[in-house]
Amino acid sequence: MFQFFANIFGYLLNIINNFVGNYGFAIILFTIIIKLIMLPLSIKQQRTMKKSAKLQEKMKTLQFKYKNDPEKLNREMMDLYKQENMSPFSGCLSAIVQFILLISIFYMVRFPLTYMERIDNSQLNNYVQEMKNNGMVVSQAYSEIDIVREIDYLKNKFPEDETLDKINLNMEFLGLDLGKIPQQNLSDWTVYIIPILYIISTFISMRITTAMQTKKNKNDEVIDITEKKEEEKNEMEDAMAQSNKMMSWMMPIMSVSISLVAPLGLALYWLVNNVLMIGERLILDKVIKD
Repeated sequence: MFQFFANIFGYLLNIINNFVGNYGFAIILFTIIIKLIMLPLSIKQQRTMKKSAKLQEKMKTLQFKYKNDPEKLNREMMDLYKQENMSPFSGCLSAIVQFILLISIFYMVRFPLTYMERIDNSQLNNYVQEMKNNGMVVSQAYSEIDIVREIDYLKNKFPEDETLDKINLNMEFLGLDLGKIPQQNLSDWTVYIIPILYIISTFISMRITTAMQTKKNKNDEVIDITEKKEEEKNEMEDAMAQSNKMMSWMMPIMSVSISLVAPLGLALYWLVNNVLMIGERLILDKVIKD
């Protein structure tokens, strides 16, 4: 399945790349197009977030009221979802789509000659073998990026190979090599620029999302505090704060891990996607009414 979508994305990215003549600018335009295609889903997700924010306080009330009767609590919560015309799994579709995008685009960036240039695997193996015979170091995970890096050598070695002449992948972007993997170039400080910007944008995105949810909860306060002891209320708030704090740290840690082992082209896609997502959320929050 991931290869199927990687083929589609690779075809689109290759068209853009041939038009602009630069891999980095092609990724930026590609990200914008994908974001526009996904806009209807983003609008639906934003509406779901607004509805979910309203439901949270009502659900807390039910959880307190029926905390000693799990079966009754489940029935009441299902009735609440029905009343609000929502599904408990309404957020799953977006998560699934994002996961498919993540893996498919990772495939595409990892194997640009397969998914963008449509080069046969046997030809790629011949190029890799020739490079190894010449004493060149070829990464097992990112051999196609190594082929792009040594394209001049291969053209001299195979002057009659028309396939090599068709390869048009300029991975130099604003002084950065988008084919580099930070884990393999730890002494090169430039490989950290895009991952760091991506991590910063991730923090900003999460802060904005948290601020929107907090604002919504305050505006739609529906809990009757007289039904609770103040101590229990504080315990619930502390637990939520701890949970939010863990999430705010977990995502950046995951981002650092993935960014270090993936080509910078993937980190650039994530960075641009984050910037667009921040703008999208701010705009949709103003446009979409409750």
